This record gives sequence, structure tokens and C-alpha cells, in this order.
Amino acid sequence: MINTTFALSFFSSHFISDCLLIFGCMFVGCRRDTPGQYVASDPRGRAAMIASVEKRKLVYVLNRDAAGEVTMASPLEAHRPRTVVFDLVGVDNGYDNPIFASLEVQYLDHEDAVLAEKKRIGDLKIKDENGQVRSDNSGKMDVALGRHNDGFTKQLAYYELDLGLNHVSRRWATTTLRTACCLAAIPGGADGPSGVLVGGEDYIEYVHEGMAPPPIPTGFEGTKKIPRRLISAIPRRELHPSSKGILITTITVLRQKKGKFFALAQSELGDVYKITLQVSKEDKTVVTKMTVCLLDTLPIGIGLNISKLALLFVPAEFGDHGLYQFDAIDIEGSAVTCTSELTIAAYLKSEIGASNLGVDEEDLFYSSPQNAAEFAPTFRPTILRNLHKVFALDSLSPVTSILVGELAGNEVSPQLYVLCGRGPTSSFRILRHGLSVTELAVSELPGVPGAVFNVRDEKIGKNGKCYDRYIVVSFADATLVLSVGETVEEMGKESGFLTTEPTLACSALGNGDKGGGICQVYPGGVRHIQRGSVSQWHVPGIKKIECASANESQILIALVGGELIYFELDPLSGNLMEAATRDVGADVCSIDVGVVPKGKSRSLFAAVGCRDSTVRLLSLAPGSLLEQKSSTALGTTRPHSVALVNGLESETVGEITLSVGLDDGSALRAGVDPITGAISTSPSRRFLGARPVAVSRVTLQGSPATLLLSSRPWIGRGSTSFKGRHAMAPMSYAPLDHGCSFSNEAVREGIVATSGNTLRILSIGDNGGSDLVLGAEDDEAFNSNQVALRYTPRQMCLLSAKISTPATLSAAAQSRKILLALVESDYNDFGEEEKKAMGFDGTGQLNKSSSKKIIGDYNKDGDDEAMDLDEESDEEDTNMEEKKEAVDDDEEDEEDSEARVTPIRGPVPSEPGRWGSCIRLVDPADGCTTLDCIEMNRNEAALCCASVRFHSRGGESLLAVGTTTGMTMNPLRHCTSHVVLYRVINCERLQLLHRTQVDDGPVLSLVHFQGRLLVGIGNIVRLYEMGKRQLLKKCELRGLPTMVKTLQAAGDR
Repeated sequence: MINTTFALSFFSSHFISDCLLIFGCMFVGCRRDTPGQYVASDPRGRAAMIASVEKRKLVYVLNRDAAGEVTMASPLEAHRPRTVVFDLVGVDNGYDNPIFASLEVQYLDHEDAVLAEKKRIGDLKIKDENGQVRSDNSGKMDVALGRHNDGFTKQLAYYELDLGLNHVSRRWATTTLRTACCLAAIPGGADGPSGVLVGGEDYIEYVHEGMAPPPIPTGFEGTKKIPRRLISAIPRRELHPSSKGILITTITVLRQKKGKFFALAQSELGDVYKITLQVSKEDKTVVTKMTVCLLDTLPIGIGLNISKLALLFVPAEFGDHGLYQFDAIDIEGSAVTCTSELTIAAYLKSEIGASNLGVDEEDLFYSSPQNAAEFAPTFRPTILRNLHKVFALDSLSPVTSILVGELAGNEVSPQLYVLCGRGPTSSFRILRHGLSVTELAVSELPGVPGAVFNVRDEKIGKNGKCYDRYIVVSFADATLVLSVGETVEEMGKESGFLTTEPTLACSALGNGDKGGGICQVYPGGVRHIQRGSVSQWHVPGIKKIECASANESQILIALVGGELIYFELDPLSGNLMEAATRDVGADVCSIDVGVVPKGKSRSLFAAVGCRDSTVRLLSLAPGSLLEQKSSTALGTTRPHSVALVNGLESETVGEITLSVGLDDGSALRAGVDPITGAISTSPSRRFLGARPVAVSRVTLQGSPATLLLSSRPWIGRGSTSFKGRHAMAPMSYAPLDHGCSFSNEAVREGIVATSGNTLRILSIGDNGGSDLVLGAEDDEAFNSNQVALRYTPRQMCLLSAKISTPATLSAAAQSRKILLALVESDYNDFGEEEKKAMGFDGTGQLNKSSSKKIIGDYNKDGDDEAMDLDEESDEEDTNMEEKKEAVDDDEEDEEDSEARVTPIRGPVPSEPGRWGSCIRLVDPADGCTTLDCIEMNRNEAALCCASVRFHSRGGESLLAVGTTTGMTMNPLRHCTSHVVLYRVINCERLQLLHRTQVDDGPVLSLVHFQGRLLVGIGNIVRLYEMGKRQLLKKCELRGLPTMVKTLQAAGDR
């Protein structure tokens, strides 16, 4: 069954199913002859073909009915028995009958294969001088499957759909190179010459039905050999061995405009090449030349996707996916380039080409990697020259090991420690549940505060926005006022605040152009600070203010006993006027008057939380001041804090949300009718933590949000894409006590909060909120930090190490620290020291001066307009531009350098059995920084590790590592295997204790078991005890059917 219904949501876009068609039986599973492995469509949208790995191909004709809906006719069969398909594309031939190109190999049936094998063996036997039959090893040799002369022929076949007869036929086929594996269709009709590009090992070939032989290169006009293939070699890396080819894994073609296009191809090493075709001036359908030039080196992807906005998306095979911006594309004159003329000339010049022995000799020449290495230009991979990364989409694939635990030391919830990636894209990632938080500043306070507030500046900034002027921190018997500017400084009496009393609420009054001063509410009254003068309103009698709330024009205070007093700012005089009073009949524990909506003069409602477990909504509209509009009962718990949050400013009638923090650690959210003030009858409730929840308003990505503080901080806000939905996620940070929004020129959307006796300024997101993703579909997402690794991570384990303390302390008083040990190894790779000796630099930086030169040169050449976009640009003053660039030169270079860093795969060894490996010790409490990294011996691979505590060592935690030397995968064999023991010294480095050589197979698994070490060696499980010079064998279990890959122990089992 093919289901075209996608559950993918990208912002507000969704895929919608246009047509759903069922074929075959859904209970047999996905087999090699089940169509669906390959899908290709006609470029004009008239038909689609799906093919299986073997034999079956189905073609569907696409139409539209009277309603404009897509319809699919019954499938037409194009099966071919005993045929293995490697790739499938739709050929662009204008509006002629649709054609599909298939790269395939047909194999013999069993009887014919047996006869062919007997004939091959008979050809290898000859008689010696004495008449004895012997094998001739000097003539024909067995050829590896997939290479030239392996007995199979790979073909490129055209399948044509006759729309008139409604029939599919195999129209045309031609042989290709045996290593060909991928196809890409060239634009046809009025847009290009049509045909396909075939990617294989070391070469890229252009093939089309009825194409003429390529032109003879200059200097070879008199040759008798006529080349058949229009083919070009790809540039090779300097350190790549000549005995190994480089396989092209994916090709894509982009049509820029009518008659202009180019193709991109990526090799198995990650190198990306640009391919251009040159057509004849007389006939635009005849290709005369092919050019292949190096574009850049990117992570290995399963495809290349180019948009007409000059963006390249690379869905990586392993690691993060990347989105890249083109800086230049017309690079033929500056990049390392190889052409079809150079390739054909090398063929004609070679002994095979000059021998003129037959048609197959051309394929024989192109099947040899040594021939390509002789004439193909070489290069050394560097940082990105013609591209730069603009976005990375996180991916954990593949995950090789995972560990869950709270190892950071100061967080509430545990973290996920994940080993993922492969080769140069390997990484060690720390996943935290919730949103990432950037800590911008931390300052000690003289005591533990009871609240924190922000006071907006009366003056409007140059960009039309108002920033915060003061941060007010309230203590039990005092108030601390901090002035916000380029630095945060403590203010005294000049601020006008009463600093000898705690502050219950404060706010800037009036609009930016008509400043109404600042109000401060303290237990004894209300203080109005305006233009250097101070006026106060005192509480009558011996009563005290219990709680209060204020905004730009309104103040609401609650006295002990449940009496409410409401003040308003007189817009004419700028003074505070007492407007109304009311007794609610119950003690008030929290109040919020909301914020003044844009374009309005006041908030229309106030939320009041009472100790009788109710929340009441009162009117603040003239004529019905403090009139109760609605209420909601909370059951047995009491409200701890309340907040009214308005909807988006773009809405005509703003939606209002009531958020209530309860004493039992849960939060309640309900909608409020903006006209009647009625609270919805179906509020949502959620448990957030073990502490009472404090609620406050903040701003997130330009929209209102809610900060909820319990035993863990949370952020909630309405969805910007789906009306009526709400998203909530925890913050990956330590518990906070109080918090409110914060904004200045450096931090547009921040949070100022207190935790214990510290004041902290935070920002949501790793880059100040620019990478934040919080929406209806991303509720409670994870955020991650990553540490780059040298090789593919295999396994990790926890180590408990003693912190160095004075010897006078007892053993019980000595503290311990948790560390993580990682083992990394890569097959077909060199070690770090060998790479440096060969001159390889994995960062591609070469040196600082050269990398800056690369960036500068290609920034200057950025006018190439890679995608033929609009070439018009506004002229600016050159001198002013040069001055601006001189000021920001260092910052731009640093940002550009980060965007141009790319992982580079190391040199490939020429012989099998080469390994690169290391052991890494990291500290999870310090951001998983690397404490020690030990590079393994030559060709030695660390494949597993475990923490073991031998009874003979007093329970000290040791690191056991299983290593194998010279191991090959096919066939599986190795030279030697060892179990290596390390101890941790001063929580900062590893010290080798001893190495124990083991027999009977590779060491693939280790585990601590009852004070000893249990080792999986091949298909044997063996128990070891600690010795002075090596491990001592105690007992073993033999005869297991397969190799032991994983060992786990629980108690005595």
C-alpha cells in the first residue's frame, strides 16, 4: 500500500493527500519484488513509475477529473524477470510519450549460471608439458562482483509509455560502466538536450538514445580509435590511494532558466562537484563537452536538493542535515576542473586506447582506478569556499549508545547522554527536556529576595521601542533598585523609591511621550514618583497592604481582610486618583490587573485570587468598577498567583487567557470572554512541580507568553499558527523563585529572575531566542548540546572518581565525582598522528591567514549570482561602506568562518585492516568538556568499555577497554585482542595499569559482575580477576552459537 498522506507540519504548511491507491497484498510485507523502492515521475506530470529492487515495474497514468482532482488509472506492467534495478528517473523529452530510464542488471537463471560456471572453470584449466591438467593463474582471474568482466552487464534502459495505446515497452538499452549506481535526468525539449547523467566510480557519463560519438580531442585527429562514451573523470583528493576508486552516490539537476542548467554530484567522501554540459552551436540537442569541477566538501547526504533561491539542502546520511547558501556557482575558471576532452585524450593516449583491440577495451580503461589517478586533477579539501551554512537541522542518526541520569549536578530532571553520528560527523550530545536557556548574567544579592520587578523607561528608543530602566528587587524589609544601562548599577535615594520597605508592586505610568512617573506599592501605602517629586497615599488606620498589581494607568491593592482599593492615572494632571473600593468578603492572596491593550487606555478586567479557593474576575470598565463578572472554584487548593495574558496584537478582539498558579504545584489555564468577562467552564490544569506556582507575563518571539515557576521553570504561550492551541514546555535550567520580563538594547526578549540569593538575567534559546521552537506541535521538545568527536563512538560508561582531598580526611568524608568514559573507533581510517604526518587537516582551515584569504576572495566574488537571480542592486557610498566594513571586519570574519566549517573525512587507507581509535574522558558537570583523550596504538580499535570494581582493589572504579588489532570485516578476522585497564587520577586523566592479551576472538563486550570482569570474546564468555601484571582467568563458557555483542548484569545474574 502506498499512502500519500503525510503527517508532517512545517510552521503552517501541511502535506495533503491528493490521491490514494492500494495495490498488492498488504500482509506479505516489503519484499525485493514489491514495487516502491524506486519512484520516478514524468517531468511534465503525466505519469509515474514505481519499481522494486528486482523484476517488477508499474506505471501509473495521471489525469484530472472534472472537479480538478488528481486521478490515477490502473497500473500498467513493465516487468522484466531476473533484473536488479539500481536507480530510476523520468526522462525529459518534452511532450512526446513519457520515458523512464532504469539502471539495471539482468542475471542468468540457475541452469544457465551453472553452465557458465563450468565453462569458466574449463577455460582456466590447461595442460602442462607433461600433459597434466593444471589451473592457469596467469591468464583469466576471478573478478570481484560489481567490477568489470564479472560476468554481468549493467545497462541503461528506456521504458516508453505510449499514451495512445496505453502500453509500456522497453524502447532502448545501452551498456554502461559496471560501477554505475545513480542517474539524473537532463532537461529536454526546448530547455536542453535531454538524456541522463550516469554516476559511477571515478567517472560521470552522459548517455542518451541516438547520441553521436563524442568529438576527438585536439591532437588525436588521426587516431583509428573512435571513443563511444561522452565521459569525464572527477577531481580526486591528493591523499587518496590510486588503487581505490571514488564512487559518485547522488546527482541532481537544476534548471535555472530556458536553455540553462547545471548538475551537482556528491561522492562517497562528501566532495560535491558541479557538472556542466556544452552543446553544439548548430544543434542544441547534441552535447559536445562535459565539465566537472569541485564545488565544496559537505557531509555525506542521501540526496541534494537545490532551490531557485540559491539554497542547497543536504539530508545527511549520518548527523545533522544542513541548509547552505550559494556564494558562487560560475567557478569553472577558479576551481579544480576536469573535462571530457581530458578524459578521452587520456584514454586514447593509453596503451589500451592505442592498442585498438576491440569495443570492450574502452570499458576496461575506465574500470581501472589507477588510470583515473594518473590524469585526474587533484585537490586538498578545505573549508567551504562557494557555500556557507545558514541552518542545521538536528539529527541523532545513528544512535550507538544512550545513558540517562542527572549528572550535571544542579538540575532537577535527568539528562540524556547520547553517542551518535559516524566518522567526521560524530558527536556526543546532551539532551535536556525543555527549552534551552542562555545565562547572560549572574550576580550575588545581599539576601534572599521576595520579588523582582522591571520598570520601563519613559523615553522611546531610536527604533520606536521602550526598554527597561530599572530592576527592582524586593526583600523582607528593604528594596534594592538597579539602574539598567550599558552596565547594571545600584541606585540610592536618587531613584525616588522607598528603599527601607519591601515593594509589593511597581510600574512605569503613562505613555512614552507623556510620562506619568513611577508608582511603588509597599505595605504602608502607594508612592508616586514624578518629575523629581514624590507624593504618597497612606493606608488608613492600622491596616496593611497584603498584595498589589499595577500597569501603565491602573493600580489595584488588597488590604488585610479582603478590601480592594482601585486607583487610576488622570491623563490630564498625571496624578493618581482613587476611583473605587470594594470588600470581596475573603482574604486576597493574589491580584493582577493585566496589561493595557494596544490602542486602549485601560485594562477592562482584574483577576483576584482569594483564600477561599476561588478566583474572581472583576470589571475595571467605567460605570462598573470592581463589579464581579465571573468566578471559578479551585476545589481544596488555594491560588498562589494569577495573571491575565492578552492575545496577539494582530487580532481585532484580543483573546484573554487567565493563568492561575496553585499552592499544590499545579497551574490552571482558562479562556476569558473579552466582552462579558466570563471564564470558560472547561479550564485545563497541569501539575508542574512540588512548589507553589508563581505566574508572570513575559514576551517570547514578539508574542505574549507566561512564565510559571515551581520546582522547575516553565514557559507557556498560545500557538502563532493554530488559533485556540496552547504550548507549554519546561526550561532546562535550575529552579527559580521569582521572575519577570526584561528588555534592553542587548537583550530584546529576556527574563530577570532570582534563585536563592542570586539575580540572573536569562534568554530563551541558545542564540538569544533565535533558535527557539515552541509551538502547538513541538510541546515539551528537547534541546541539545553537542561535543564533536574524532571517530565513530562505540560505547560509554560511568566512572566514579575520588576528588583529591587532604590525607587527614577519612575515607567516608572524601567526596566523589562522576565522569564519563567514551571509546571511539573508525574502520578504514588512520590515527590522529598518522593523519598529521601525512599533512591532513580535518578542519580544512590549513592556517589562519589562508582561511581568511579564502573567505575574503570569495566574498569579493559573490557577484557571480549563482542562480541567475535579479542582478539589480542599490548603489551605496563606497567610502561609508569601507568604513563600516573596517569596524565590523573581525566579527564578520568570525561568523563567516563558523558558517564555512565543514566535516572532512580523512584519507582512505590503501589496504584493509586499518583503524583509528581513541579513549575519551569527559566531565558531565562541566558541559562535558574533555579531560583526557588517549590515542590508541596503530591499527588498534577500542570497541567496548565498562566500569569495573575489583574486590582486590578495595572497590576502586577502574575503566576496562576491549581492543582489537588489525581487524577486517569481510572476512571477519583480526591479529590480536586485549583487555586494557585504566584508573582515573585526580579526576582529570587516565593512567594505564596493564594490558592483557586474549585469544579465541575479538573482544566485543565487557561488564562488571560480582567484583570481577566478565568479557565477551568471540563466542566465549570469560570471567577475569584482577592481577598485578595482567588479568587472571577464572572460568569461561564456550559453545555459544554466535559472537557475544552485549553483556548485562543485574545483581547475581
